[in-house]
Amino acid sequence: MKSSRSGPNGACVEVRLANGAVEIRDTKLTRSPILRASRADWQSLLRQEGR
Repeated sequence: MKSSRSGPNGACVEVRLANGAVEIRDTKLTRSPILRASRADWQSLLRQEGR
């Protein structure tokens, strides 16, 4: 899913569910590392962002 905060420059973060975890990567980097987080950690991050 594309970040709702993506700018017009095409920079965005891609997030997907994979093997019971959340994977996050930077789409503007062709060889972006993939960060993995538990679903609970991802939900906690989203709650913090909403403050």
